[in-house]
Amino acid sequence: MDTLKELESIDLMDSEETSSQFYKDVVNGLKAPQKHLSSKYFYNEHGDILFQKIMNCKDYYLTRAEMDIFQNSSAQLADGIRANASAFDLIELGAGDATKTFHLLKYLKEQNTDFRYLPIDISGYILDILENNLFASLPNLSVCPIQGDYFEALQKACELSSNRKVILFLGANIGNMSPKESLNFCRKLSQNLTKGDRIIIGFDLKKNPATILKAYNDNEGFTSQFNLNLLVRINQELKGNFNIANFEHYQTYDPETGACKSYLVSLCKQEVTIGSETISFTQSESIFMEVSQKYALTEIEKMAFESGFKPILNCFDTHNYFVDAIWEVA
Repeated sequence: MDTLKELESIDLMDSEETSSQFYKDVVNGLKAPQKHLSSKYFYNEHGDILFQKIMNCKDYYLTRAEMDIFQNSSAQLADGIRANASAFDLIELGAGDATKTFHLLKYLKEQNTDFRYLPIDISGYILDILENNLFASLPNLSVCPIQGDYFEALQKACELSSNRKVILFLGANIGNMSPKESLNFCRKLSQNLTKGDRIIIGFDLKKNPATILKAYNDNEGFTSQFNLNLLVRINQELKGNFNIANFEHYQTYDPETGACKSYLVSLCKQEVTIGSETISFTQSESIFMEVSQKYALTEIEKMAFESGFKPILNCFDTHNYFVDAIWEVA
């Protein structure tokens, strides 16, 4: 086993460079024919707090469904990733606070499994919480948090060790891309791995449209606040002057395509400045904020084969709302 610095965060993100990219992405997105903002910028400190509140909402079933899998099927998941019992690096993309992953980590440690945990997230704030929690609850766990975008950080993680890789991509994060983008993402993922490496990837399944829509349009208004918080962040970090009261959250779901989309709608004709740029809005013009794509099992299996993987195992929650699929690089 190669040497790895434990309990030490690797920061890949220079703050000035990151701020510059944030500005470019925002301005380019808002100048596009269909205005849009990247969902990866939702997650500053306040965004993290709001997302925690969303996950605790009664109608937001996704977290509970996947938690069900990790609480009740940890042994099945562990068997699916241990393969030939060789040492491996468990690399989690978009780790968040690792609340669900904790159950798998705990089970693997109890079974004296030879592995290291490398959580990756764009938010340094949430990685600090994760690291502190794991140090308190699983003090003998080898942990190396890495802050950065998925593939930049994954490349760094892969360079740290020659161990077999197991990638976790949970929380239906794959759903934050269109089906075409998801396929390209999975292809790139397989190209960054070696034959025999495995992944656990979480998919939200197609189900009653009313159940899905309620999950993203909570009565408490946390999803609305979560979307609007990105405008607040632009004001704070990029010298924007959005009047938050002039925008309203709007949610849609198409049961045929499985696309659940969120928008911010301009309530009036207005101009917004961001740094030296001026962005004009007509009344009722929308900003596309995020897609939360839902899948059928046949679509998931097709994506595995087309992206260079072969399906190994599917783990479902009690209600069959969600699946954590285990794939192996073919």
